[in-house]
Amino acid sequence: MAKFDKLAVLAKMKEAPVVPVFYHKDAATACAVVKACYEGGIRAFEFTNRGDFAHEVFEQVVKFAATECPEMAIGVGSVVEPATAALYIQLGACFVVGPMFNPEISRVCNRRGVPYTPGCGTVSEVSAAQETGCDLCKVFPGDVLGPKFVKGLLAPMPWSRLMVTGGVEPTEENIRAWFAAGVYCVGMGSKLFPKDRVAAADWAYVADKCRESLAIAAACRK
Repeated sequence: MAKFDKLAVLAKMKEAPVVPVFYHKDAATACAVVKACYEGGIRAFEFTNRGDFAHEVFEQVVKFAATECPEMAIGVGSVVEPATAALYIQLGACFVVGPMFNPEISRVCNRRGVPYTPGCGTVSEVSAAQETGCDLCKVFPGDVLGPKFVKGLLAPMPWSRLMVTGGVEPTEENIRAWFAAGVYCVGMGSKLFPKDRVAAADWAYVADKCRESLAIAAACRK
């Protein structure tokens, strides 16, 4: 069962509007990354559903976070069908993210009060997702659609909450462009976790990058 309900998860994403997106087949490494992000101020973390037995790693991450990162909402990403969503919800996922919109996933998530953030690439897709109860939609791929898409969508649909993933970097120029366009939060992957830093277990670097990114986002909202 999810540790935090839908309203709590959305509040965390608003308060700390950078959501790390990460996968590693080694549970100990994944847990160390979650801990570093938590120490850097992150309060919502997306573990991507990739690789064999990813759900087993996820289960260990959720159990670790429950004691070591008590205010962290752990969610799952790259979910494309309802059965996978149900599996991860049973393992404690606080939110579900996908690269595309599947209305059947909305039904599964709504039944359990878990937020579903589908990937949308058009205004119509965002609208269709909202009709099924998606309070937060993911603009994906962000590097293809760009900040102008976000700004253009929000003009006629100002009630929309948008998260962007793909092409988000831990730099002031990049983060500022997205928040100036009006995003609710951003998802950040490989740029936040360079392979060489992860291999070297340089968790201080990860924590620092999280702090820096959150500080930039906070400054953009003033």
